[in-house]
Amino acid sequence: MDYTREFRKFINSQYLYTGIRITAGVIIPAVLLHHFGLLATMMSVPLGALCVSLTDNPGPPHHRRNGLIASVIINFIVALITGYSHHLPWLVSIEIVVFGLFFTLIGVYGTRVNSIGLIALLVFIFTIDNRSSGNAILLQAAYFSIGGIWYAFLSLVSYTLRPYKLIQQLLGECLIDTARYLQTKAAFYEHTPDYTKDTSELIHYQVLIQQHHADLREMLLKTRSVVKESTRKSRILMMMFLDSIDLFERIMTSQQDYVTLHKEFDDTGILDQYGNMILLLGNELLETGLAVQSGLRVHTGVDANAALQKTTETFQELRKRYLNPDTIEGFIKLRHILYSLQDLTERITRLQSLSTYNDATLLKKVGEEVALDEFVSHQEIDPHLLADNLSLKSGTFRHAIRLVVALLIGYVVSLLFPLGHGYWILLTIVTIIKPAYSITRSRNIHRLAGTLIGGCIGFVTLYFTDNHTFLFIMMLVAMIVSYSFLKLQYLVSAAAITVYVLLSFFFLSPAGYTHVLTERVLDTLIGSVIAFAISSFVLPSWEHEQIMSYMQQALRANRYYFDTVAAVFTGSPLNMTEQRLARKEAFVALANLSDNFQRMLSEPKDKRPRLEHFHQFVALNHMLTSYIASLSYYAQRSAAQYASADFQPLVQQVDLQFRQATELLERKVDVQAVSLQSKHPISGKVQELMIQRRKELESGTVEAGQSVRKTLSDLKTITDQFALISTITVDEIRVLQKILE
Repeated sequence: MDYTREFRKFINSQYLYTGIRITAGVIIPAVLLHHFGLLATMMSVPLGALCVSLTDNPGPPHHRRNGLIASVIINFIVALITGYSHHLPWLVSIEIVVFGLFFTLIGVYGTRVNSIGLIALLVFIFTIDNRSSGNAILLQAAYFSIGGIWYAFLSLVSYTLRPYKLIQQLLGECLIDTARYLQTKAAFYEHTPDYTKDTSELIHYQVLIQQHHADLREMLLKTRSVVKESTRKSRILMMMFLDSIDLFERIMTSQQDYVTLHKEFDDTGILDQYGNMILLLGNELLETGLAVQSGLRVHTGVDANAALQKTTETFQELRKRYLNPDTIEGFIKLRHILYSLQDLTERITRLQSLSTYNDATLLKKVGEEVALDEFVSHQEIDPHLLADNLSLKSGTFRHAIRLVVALLIGYVVSLLFPLGHGYWILLTIVTIIKPAYSITRSRNIHRLAGTLIGGCIGFVTLYFTDNHTFLFIMMLVAMIVSYSFLKLQYLVSAAAITVYVLLSFFFLSPAGYTHVLTERVLDTLIGSVIAFAISSFVLPSWEHEQIMSYMQQALRANRYYFDTVAAVFTGSPLNMTEQRLARKEAFVALANLSDNFQRMLSEPKDKRPRLEHFHQFVALNHMLTSYIASLSYYAQRSAAQYASADFQPLVQQVDLQFRQATELLERKVDVQAVSLQSKHPISGKVQELMIQRRKELESGTVEAGQSVRKTLSDLKTITDQFALISTITVDEIRVLQKILE
């Protein structure tokens, strides 16, 4: 790991930016209130700011504004209701059921609404411990709202001052992960590649990249100032985003039959040269991502074009020495890998030029080639969607029941035993229990370990010093770290939260911090045990129960992607919008399937039936999407020249295999996988060209056969893509048959 780059990435990331913004939103009112001696009575103000800040997810400014306003209003209502009922345990129990179900179920409306619901539950839990009465309850709820309004103001002002900062951070992070995806590709060119490990690494980064693309679509395509009232910077950011998606597709098109390549060229050194060139391009792209994040120019000190020229010369020299009638097919593959490297170099160089934001020759009207609105999903607040999820078949409803049961148990425990800050048990439960068992298990471990580590750091610090200035600075750092790592590394976040909570209580009551630490550890332990038990035994949700539906979605999306691309080779006009929409659906389906499988790996062994076969299917599906992306590239580049009715039988047979796989997965029929036939008209034409090319090489008339070489190279590569898609689909059918036995 390059720790210098990791540090640069973190310093310029959205995570640190968010952590500083949240810390400022909480600390500024706390310091002011402390200065005037009001902090003890108005603690709800910084607490309200903290709660609202945790709903401030990336997105279009109007979505963020509406979400912040909704959170302030909902938190006020919840604080008011709980404040007047906290002394009646039976009423609080009813509220746990009602609030727990409602605020969890509204998560079906998207990530932002889910965050608002989660924070409303946290406000409910905070208020349970309220000891106010009468008008003081209304006053505390008002303080909550004042804190929330203050944070909303701070957040929206920071956006107004730097409207494109978050987009730059997200886009830079997307390019960095795309660079790591590309660098992982280089591992396949090593002498003894670990195909299973490298494929798993590709799948991991593909999931991350797809999430980045989804977030950027949401921010860019729904922000009026970017799409309708474009400035130079907003247009360039939009162009960079669109180019980054095309770049990722182009990287996926470089999928090869690596086993055959190594058999044919391992001893020539050309694969090492290609691998080094891919690493260099990955490094260039990574530096570009870091530059986009920071808003600075790209400085790599490397001439990618010179390296590409050297790679081209190596290929030409190898071709002169080894090209003969027996090695034609291998050299066609090598040539098209070289074409891919040339294309990637051009695309990365273009991104680097765009990152300067001042190259007027690159500007064009955004959206003139693609209907951008069609790429954005719109989530309507439809009450029927909520009603449809009131069923045990709904994963969200099952999660809501688990959470409610755990909260009821935690509340009873806090009533039966004098634990001081008993509401910490409920806070632990709410923050740990997630819809997926694997995430719940991971957060449980990290919460416990983080609490113990943070407790030790806080205790040692307070034991050896009572310097208030030093402790205040340490508390600020702990707050920034905790909210910076909240979505990045929960273990670090949990440790930092414990440190700053301990230091906060020290400032309020210097003599009682050891008691607070004991309570914190004990309450966290109790909450963790309850969360683990409930997630394991109350309507548990295992990934193998859902993976079949994700497999169906992936097959359907890939079939639609293939049909859209393949139709161009039979004479249908190229529709870039339709092809990109199909690409988006295929990439999203692949990411969802891969993410589901990765979560399955963290579940108990007895809850991972047929794991090996599921892993095979996920890996095959990744390769399948890559091969279709390759075919899409040749559809855009060469289909107009080679489109013919001769492709029709080939397209129909592959489409039949897709239909067989889908029907098998849906348990409609048992199918017999049929491999691709070699007697299709277009295959015959390729064979004729191959024979002609071999004769040219044998006779020495290589130069006179250049037109044949070009046609053969293109058609052979295109038909090879069809053959690879067919082979992978047949392999998927065979894996599905094993899964369904």
